[in-house]
Parts: sequence; structure tokens; C-alpha cells
Amino acid sequence: MPLDPKIPKGPLATKWDTHRFHCRLVSPANRRKYEIIVVGAGLAGASASATLAELGYRVKTFCLQDSPRRAHSIAAQGGINAAKNYRNDGDSIHRLFYDTIKGGDFRAREANVYRLAQISNQIIDHCVAQGVPFAREYGGLLANRSFGGAQVSRTFYARGQTGQQLLLGAYGALMRQVNTGSVTIMPRREMMDLVVIDGRARGIITRNLITGEFETHAAHAVVLATGGYGNIYCLSTNAMASNASAIWRAYKRGAALANPSFVQIHPTCIPVHGEAQSKLTLMSESLRNDGRVWVPRKPGDSRPPSEIPTEDRDYFLETQYPAFGNLVPRDVASRNAKQQCDAGKGVGDTGRAVYLDFHDPILRQGQEAVERKYGNLFQMYEKITGQDPRRTPMMIYPAVHYTMGGLWVDYNLMTTTPGLYALGEANFSDHGANRLGASALMQGLADGYFIVPITIGDELAQADLPEISTDSPEFNAAVAASTSRQEQLLGIKGNRTVLDFHRQLGHLLWENCGMAKNAADLQNALAMIPELRDEFHRNLKVPGTGQDLNQQLERAGRVADFLEFAEVMVRDALTREESCGCHFRSEYQTDDHEALRNDRDFNHVSVWHFNGEGVEPTLEKEPLLYDSVEPSQRSYK
Repeated sequence: MPLDPKIPKGPLATKWDTHRFHCRLVSPANRRKYEIIVVGAGLAGASASATLAELGYRVKTFCLQDSPRRAHSIAAQGGINAAKNYRNDGDSIHRLFYDTIKGGDFRAREANVYRLAQISNQIIDHCVAQGVPFAREYGGLLANRSFGGAQVSRTFYARGQTGQQLLLGAYGALMRQVNTGSVTIMPRREMMDLVVIDGRARGIITRNLITGEFETHAAHAVVLATGGYGNIYCLSTNAMASNASAIWRAYKRGAALANPSFVQIHPTCIPVHGEAQSKLTLMSESLRNDGRVWVPRKPGDSRPPSEIPTEDRDYFLETQYPAFGNLVPRDVASRNAKQQCDAGKGVGDTGRAVYLDFHDPILRQGQEAVERKYGNLFQMYEKITGQDPRRTPMMIYPAVHYTMGGLWVDYNLMTTTPGLYALGEANFSDHGANRLGASALMQGLADGYFIVPITIGDELAQADLPEISTDSPEFNAAVAASTSRQEQLLGIKGNRTVLDFHRQLGHLLWENCGMAKNAADLQNALAMIPELRDEFHRNLKVPGTGQDLNQQLERAGRVADFLEFAEVMVRDALTREESCGCHFRSEYQTDDHEALRNDRDFNHVSVWHFNGEGVEPTLEKEPLLYDSVEPSQRSYK
């Protein structure tokens, strides 16, 4: 069937309210008859679980970690956007909508993005009521700061711990429902497969990571809130356990992938320092609110930064983008940092870094004032690098951070598999080709607290959902498939470790499908990935067994999925012959090296369908229609 995004009719500003009114409802007395599985307990998963249970549904929540408090959402630092306009600086819901859709280089649905902007204010009110300790002004009002891609101050924050504080708020709401018996938390479980019965998602297979046991769980609907796939590059800012296996299993069971090549490179990360490194550390984008980015004007200038006078410094973002300066969006800042390093102006031992300097704001505001905003970030940088950023500029370089692609969902956040929903970074819906900073937390909480609790009821109220047993043939077949995959990995008995293969895949993708791409490199990657995948299945070494805790086995399964996912990602990048947002094809750029979109041929969502093992996936296109904005060449000058 052709894709139906189910976008409501009517004016943009009233679509969500109209849609909510027309959504069918499940009466309070009947909600307890329905069981919903939520996979993932970060911001999107925890907020969805808590809200669905509060409404009266029975919820089972699964997470990899020993507690939802350890979900990767905790790592978000800088803030969460909302259009409160506390600063009276011209912000509005429409401006937040426009900045977000422009930041995504006009590759997102208008209706989804406008709904996100509308809900943003409700999120702040809800989280304040939960007790989330947002920073406040001296008089008690909630504080705001600027973020990339916006000329207003709309980002609410809790120093550099915003994700942690928001997650604790969602976790408190979740545990309240656990205490009432409405939510059952299943920690240390990994989703191994999706069970589809009569064309509908009706359950999952999990592996108990402590005992190795495969478990079966049936439900009336399944919600995936499992984050993104940035760890496909091996080195990224994601937690090492973050993976794509849940959405990849769903893809192989019929849920389409959308825009898998849209991967965001974050400009402010601590640079790579050695071959043995296993992950990268993010320095919050909020630091660019005060910090100034620069490199030496002369290539090869190796003087310490304190010995380089102002006239010998190139504040390249401020020069090239006078309107936004250091607050250009992430894709723009990342590409410019790479260009400076490619021109020989990079700093540090590797030459793959630029300076982020706080000397001027400390002189102007005082060290105490600057530390109130960024103190814990300064401490983290100093602990990792041994350098005090109050006295010596930080060194930063772009790194893989976030994925805008994910499972395709309609306006109700349902995938192409009925009964299967995807929230937060697991779906593609709101950020287009580039995510603005402080929008990830906004989307995760909007999806979990305010959207899916409404739309899932509409589906349950009209679906024919007979009771099913976990002894059914579909469950037995899914368990058998999961067992077979595990036995195959354990039975290879090769000579190379999982990490060795993961590093090779990550390097291959970074060089050929990273910050800048071209057709030749992408074709090269398409040829090399199957070869690497074949060697993986011939020469992998996984010690131990599947009957107990075995982290090497866990990682082997995830890397096996990455090796398959990578081919679809590269194919998507090769097919999209334009530059937009984070997707930068060097063949398609303006004279001043900005992304050059092709709205005539590529104003669509690229949607990929699985056709079977060893068969090329099918590309379907969802046209993007703009009624309220006019796509234009994105400029931040």
C-alpha cells in the first residue's frame, strides 16, 4: 500500500487540536484490558510508559540497563527548547517552528514540526510541575540561553545536566506507576525480534542479559523508543550500549526505514586522542553561546594559543556568518571546522581540532558568572584532557552525535507495521536533514508525554485484536530465529574480536559516508561493506556461551546488525543526489561551500522497504508539501 502520512486537513495551527478531537478514545474502564510494550526507558520511553499507565493501560517497559536512570538521555547537556518568549525577544510558536524546519534544511513534514513547537510550552510546564530544577534568573523566573540556529533565547537548561534532570523527572513519574502496579519494568533485557501476527505487531522476543534466557512477551501494541544508530561509526558521542538492533529487527519484519543517511555530526566534541579509544565525549553546544571558535590565521602555526595575538587569529564562524556567528547550526559549524583543519590550520598534536575560547567572556562577565552556566562542563573537560578551559582554550572537533533517520512513522507515530510505534530518535519525523540543538529532548518528551498516549488510543479503539498466546507459531518461529542467530555467532570460532570489526566498519563509514560524501566514495563503501560482513561471519571470535552474562555476544549481535544497516545507509546517501543539512555531497555545493539542495528532484522522504535477505531494498518516496513556508537556500549570514 502507498505511504499515508495521515496529516490532518485544515490550517497548520489547528491540525493537532483538530486531530486530537477526531481520534477515537478508549474508555477508562476498558484501558486496563490492553497491554502495551515499551522498549526503551530514556526520555521518550519513560515518559510514554508513565503517561500510558496513568491513563489506565497495562504497560511493560524494557531497558538494557539495570535502571532507566542509566538511559543515554542522561548524557544530554545543553537544554530543551520551548517558545515561552520569557525574554520578550520576538520568539513565538511559529518562529520555533520555522527555525526548526529551516534548521532541517526543509526536509521534514510541516505538520509534525509545527505540532512539536506547539507542545514545547506544555513540556516545560509539565517538567516544572514534576520538580525539574531548571536554572532560574535572580528574580525566580526560568532562565533561557541561546543555541545554534536561532537568534532568540529559548533554551531552558539545568547547567550542563539538563538530560539527567529531565530523565529523573520522567523516572519519578514512571516509578509512581510501578508502585501502583500499572507498569512492570524489565531491566537488563535486549529486544531480539518483533513478533508480527496477521500483519500487526503483537509482541517481542527478549534476551535476559544476565541469564541468557530468551523470553516471549505478547501485547496489543509495541512502542520502540530505543534511540539512534550513531554507534554504527564505532566512535561517537553515544553510550557504548546504544545500538540499532531493535529498529533493524522491526525493519526486517516490515517497518520501513526513512532517511537512514541523515546522521548529525556535532561540532563541539573532545577530539580523538588514540587508536584504542572506544567513544567520544560531547561538549555541550551551549558552550558556543559564550565561547569563541578560532584557529590560527597561518597554516602550521604551532605557537601556544596564549602566544597568538588577536590579529593572528581567524574567528572563522564570526567572519563568515555575521548574523549568527558561533551560533550557526551544527552541520554548518562542523563543516567549517573540517575545512579549516583540511587547510592546515588545525591545532593540537593531530591537527584535527579548533579552539573554543572563553577568555573574552570571562573578562567581560567574570569567572564566577561563566562557571555558574558551564562549571560542570569545564570540570568534565579538565578531567578528561588535563587542561583547564578557564586558562587554556578548549580543543574541539566534530564527531557523530545524533541520527535524524529512523523508522518511518505517520502523524500518529505509527510505523508501516500496524500496532508498532516509534518515538524519539528511533523515528525520523521531526528534524529533517539536521537537528537543531536542544530539540532532541523536546521531541522525545513531546512524543512520550503528549502524542502517543492520544494516537495509540485511536488505533486500539478501532483495531480487531484477538487475544494471543506466546505459544503461537509466530512466537515460536521468532524464538527459533533468535536462537539460530546467536548460535551462528558463537559457532564461528574465528580470530578477530567484535571491537576489531566494529572499528573497521566505523573507519570505513567515517571516510566514505561521513561529514562529506561523494559518489565514488559511496560506491567504494557499497563494495567494501559486504566484504567486511562476509569476513565477520567467517572470522569472528566470541568467547563464552549464550547461557549467562556475555557482553561480547551482546556486542556481536549489535555489530552484525550494524554491518547490514550500513549498506542501506550508504545506499540512501548515494541515491540522494543533493546536499541538504548534514547530508553533504561534495558534488552539490554553492560557490561558498554551502549545501545545495535540489527541491525539484529530492523534496521527499526516502523510505526503504526490506525485501528479504540478500535482496536490494525498495525505495519509496513520501513527497514533502509546504503550505506555510517557502523552502529557500538556507543562509545564516
